[in-house]
Amino acid sequence: MEQNELRQWESRCIEEQAPWCAAACPLHVDARSLCARTAAGDWAGAWQVLLRTMPLPGVLGRICDAPCRERCKRGEAGEAIAIHLLERACVGHARPRRKPAPVPSKPQRIMVVGSGLSGLSAAGELARKGYQVTVHEPGESLAQGLREQYAAQVPDEALDLELDLLLKLKIKVETRAPVDEPGFLDRMLESCDGVFLSLDALDPEGWPLERGEDGRPVAAWPVQATAREGVFAGGLSGPDGFSPVWAAAQGRWGAASLDRWLQGVSPGAAREKDGPFETRLYISLKGVEPLPKVQPAEPEGYDDQEAIQEAGRCLQCHCLECVKVCPYLESFGAYPKKYAREIYNNQSIVMGARQANKLINSCSLCGLCETVCPEDFAMQDLCLTVRRDMVQKGKMPPSAHEFALLDMEFSLGQEFRLAKHQPGHEASAALFYPGCQLAASAPSQVRAVYGHLCASLQGGVGLMLACCGAPAFWAGQEAKLASALEAWRAGWEALGSPPLIMACSSCAEVFRRHLPEVEQRFLWEVLAETGMEIKAPANGPLAMHDPCTTRHHADIQQTVRGVVGRAGVELEELRLGRELTECCGYGGLMSTANPELAQEVITRRGGQSQRDYLAYCAVCRDRLAQVGKRALHALDLFFPVPGEEDPAARPSPGWSQRRENRARLKAELLRDLWGEEAPAMQAHRQVELLIAPEVAELMERRRILIEDIQKVIFEAEAQGNKLCHPQTGHFLASFRPYKAVFWVEYTPEGEGFRVHNAYAHRMKVKVGAKP
Repeated sequence: MEQNELRQWESRCIEEQAPWCAAACPLHVDARSLCARTAAGDWAGAWQVLLRTMPLPGVLGRICDAPCRERCKRGEAGEAIAIHLLERACVGHARPRRKPAPVPSKPQRIMVVGSGLSGLSAAGELARKGYQVTVHEPGESLAQGLREQYAAQVPDEALDLELDLLLKLKIKVETRAPVDEPGFLDRMLESCDGVFLSLDALDPEGWPLERGEDGRPVAAWPVQATAREGVFAGGLSGPDGFSPVWAAAQGRWGAASLDRWLQGVSPGAAREKDGPFETRLYISLKGVEPLPKVQPAEPEGYDDQEAIQEAGRCLQCHCLECVKVCPYLESFGAYPKKYAREIYNNQSIVMGARQANKLINSCSLCGLCETVCPEDFAMQDLCLTVRRDMVQKGKMPPSAHEFALLDMEFSLGQEFRLAKHQPGHEASAALFYPGCQLAASAPSQVRAVYGHLCASLQGGVGLMLACCGAPAFWAGQEAKLASALEAWRAGWEALGSPPLIMACSSCAEVFRRHLPEVEQRFLWEVLAETGMEIKAPANGPLAMHDPCTTRHHADIQQTVRGVVGRAGVELEELRLGRELTECCGYGGLMSTANPELAQEVITRRGGQSQRDYLAYCAVCRDRLAQVGKRALHALDLFFPVPGEEDPAARPSPGWSQRRENRARLKAELLRDLWGEEAPAMQAHRQVELLIAPEVAELMERRRILIEDIQKVIFEAEAQGNKLCHPQTGHFLASFRPYKAVFWVEYTPEGEGFRVHNAYAHRMKVKVGAKP
């Protein structure tokens, strides 16, 4: 990923955009954080929020006119937050002590004329930058007009404290300054390097200011320039008349302009966010209860409890729409903009640990984030692009997806792959493609559905068993995907390229992306036309779960609902259903790369309703069953598994059973429908195993297949490469069929072998290597 690509990704995530209140405030006071600290009763923390951005907070916090309230999102669901009253409550508490920051020293001298809010704000800003600042006050004392104007709101001690803090910045003060004398400004410019005019403490008519259309003096923000070079001004009216906040902000902006001018930098460049600006931050008000403002008992403002209650009304505006619905995004503790940066840094590492690999490989690629994001940030596209890049550069760790890719190879191999015309036909008007996972989950239903289609459709219905290549697509393995699709196409074309009847929505999505020329129909569309009777009535209403690969296919979702609805099944819609449906944790190979997260995902999904679930994806149904959620596949209603009394309680087949189901399905179909024998079983598959339930569970967690155990024992017994424990008599043997080494602890028992333990690792011991 290049820097410009990173910037494009980052720009799509708006979580770090300013909240509406801060964007509307001329000073950008972080009202969101202020409310959070106040709601927690953390007055020192609330003070720190003000100190970060508010000049003279002991004064301004008491007289703030809160222009931010007009943009407060709480105002769209009740009344806007009374932020000015919260600021007043905050500064009524003791100000936290702050260690004075070292002030740099610069030789330039600045004169500030007048000590209104704008002048004092400018003086403080310039002094902190190291300039030699002198305030020329026409009155008897510093900030005389300010003290008189706000005597009822600002105690003398509060103003005195703010002035003392300014004077500690080595600001000089000259009172009784003859500012009205002719030539005063010229004399100032002769003796200094720049001037700021505090027009909220002066008569603006006597100064070199631009004039507006109404003839009144103006100093356009945020540059605050005047008609005289080197002279800047502030303190005039804001957009709606005089505003203390605007006056203080104009002092800050004028100080910044003066500083730039002295350094030879354009005062107006890149100042778009000085002052109020538009923010892109999105905040959903769905479900937000309208609440009125807390009314203070006393006219002076809130007491502590009233302030805490009012601050608690703040919505704490964040977007996080994607994080709210995605356990994957939530689990890594941030949001897409930060993830994009982490992924970029991960890709930039030449040597060292790549900490973001798990983040990249855990995404289910389901696209829910993009659907809910107001800016269409597609985390799945980012992760898939980076996975492909990692594969191409040889940086993808084998452990991330290897198990799933090996399972894909099995489905593409001779033990499962099949492509046949309907018995008695030499051509196919349609081709039933159930996908590898329905065959792995409920092979009898594949046979039953195929029989129904053959009996219902004219012209012959072919059957094809294989894998669509989805695991390779999800893993970013483009070469493996191309190979799988090429092999699939060859089998399809050998049957005359008939239109497909798709039972798996994931297969359908892969073909839409990579084989768009292949005509396909969803199985449930065909079943709706052929007519079926329900054979296993549901026990009460069922909660409908849509597979994530149907997210943008409302027609498919509605077709399934129509078929089961016409059969008399009552359905309950989940909170996150249809376009907002959640992944079951299998897609994108999440369950391979991050099994713990995948478990959390499906557990949360299963908890959205107390009812039995109805799915029409075999993996989704099995994933729900894995966490103890009663769930049916829609085919269970019409093509029940023989001898099964309660299909919703059917356990999910383990990894080994899923392979066995596929192999057995092909063998039985060849024997029963086409009168052919299945390929001979490999020698190691004839090893008989005795496995206790607890060992089987351990193997399942470790993704160790029965066939892996058979290979280890077969090789050990054939070659004699095994160790014997002197006390237990257990044998220990290993075998490396691919990049993983499997170890098995076993003993002979009868005509087979009892398995006591099994584990695997990827270490490779070099025999004879020197330490």
